[in-house]
This record gives sequence, structure tokens and C-alpha cells, in this order.
Amino acid sequence: MPQPLRRPANLSLDSNLVSQARDLNINLSRAAEEGIERAVKSERERLWRIENAEPIAASNKYVEEHGLPLADYRQF
Repeated sequence: MPQPLRRPANLSLDSNLVSQARDLNINLSRAAEEGIERAVKSERERLWRIENAEPIAASNKYVEEHGLPLADYRQF
């Protein structure tokens, strides 16, 4: 798999945290990238839930009122 294109970025970090990370031989760039990746994923999921709240609520209401579609065919 090709490596993603890297872009330099200036970050301001807690100096004590940076010292601890260096003492533990933690790659700061990789750790920051992983943290940003988790934050992006979390925010995308949050926005998806907001954008799809109405159809999800409608689907849940339908199931409450009518039961699961094809429930008669379930074998468990």
C-alpha cells in the first residue's frame, strides 16, 4: 500500500507531555496523526447521526408500530 502524502504542520503541545512521550520513545508525529484520525472519525460519526436522525427515528417508529418487516419468516 502506498504511503499517504505527508504535510508538515505546526502544533503546540504540552511540554511535559512531549517530554514523557520522548522518554518513552513515542513517535510524536505518528501519535498526533493517530489522535487526529480518531477525532476525525468520531466527528464524522457524530455528524452522520445528526444528519440521519430523522430517518432513523422514522424507521424506529415504524418498527414500534408494525414490528419488524419479514418477522414472520425469522427462523430464530
